[in-house]
Amino acid sequence: MLELFFEYIFPLIIIALKVVAITTPLILCVAYLTYAERRVIGLMQLRRGPNVVGPFGLLQPIADAVKLLFKEPIIPTNSDKILFILAPMITFILSLIGWAVIPFAKGVVLADINVGVLYILAISSLSVYGIIIAGWASNSKYAFLGAIRSSAQMISYEVSMGLVIITVLLTTGTLNLSEIIEAQRTMPWWIDLMLLPMGVVFFISVLAETNRLPFDLPEAESELVAGYNVEYSSMGFALFFLGEYANMILVSAMTTTFFLGGYLPPFNISWLDCIPGFFWFVFKVGFLLFCFLWIRATLPRYRYDQLMRLGWKVFLPLTLFWVVLVSSVLVYTDNLPSI
Repeated sequence: MLELFFEYIFPLIIIALKVVAITTPLILCVAYLTYAERRVIGLMQLRRGPNVVGPFGLLQPIADAVKLLFKEPIIPTNSDKILFILAPMITFILSLIGWAVIPFAKGVVLADINVGVLYILAISSLSVYGIIIAGWASNSKYAFLGAIRSSAQMISYEVSMGLVIITVLLTTGTLNLSEIIEAQRTMPWWIDLMLLPMGVVFFISVLAETNRLPFDLPEAESELVAGYNVEYSSMGFALFFLGEYANMILVSAMTTTFFLGGYLPPFNISWLDCIPGFFWFVFKVGFLLFCFLWIRATLPRYRYDQLMRLGWKVFLPLTLFWVVLVSSVLVYTDNLPSI
């Protein structure tokens, strides 16, 4: 009996504890990212932002959560009730399970699998389904049109994101995210320089992927009531809201892993190794999240035709050309890693 416990049950308990240890701080970070956004944008617009609920407004996310929790969930009469309820749950859960392969520090990762990049791409592709289901199940033409618009935007920029990641794989020679970070420790400076434009393209693409300004066409809060989630209220609306912000943190972690060295010190400065890698990971992710908020406060929204033109006529040819360029340079200089 004891052998059965240690062989089968104990590993499951350890996995469950790891999941709780990752998801609980992540949900808190998502809640306080909403506070940080309102605070940062308020300061940039020369106003205070939330400052009433608790000291410096720090309890505002809790007040918002309680407000949404006690609101009545309204389900449209002719909607597909099961799918209507499942859609926000799908969106939120997918935004959390992507963290399973993200390395927070050396050896600190929930699942250090050799196909981590494929896992991340699969999860980011599946997030479209939650949005499509929400628009269709609502039985509202406005929600359905919003879902089509949002899914078209996400799929368009996933293509360029995938091609950018291919350039990273060409230089590192692995699909394991921990090994990608370690490969950046010894990577020549000219390869880093060659990947820099792709890092910019990737960050702009994830702005569109997460429906953030200047690509927040699905929401467009100054023009529309809402997009695919127009029929949602109470916790259904809250789960879509939390899913969007959780995706922001996830794509910031992905950008950090692929282009900023993950948990490695900046510029691989050896004397900074005394600082724990987790600190550098959080610092880099926090910087990228600040960029998300900064862009929202300063840039206007693109038109939809401009959004699609940028994705298909600029980013797609550019990333295709860069894949060929990087592979050619690596072969010519005999730096192509063996997989």
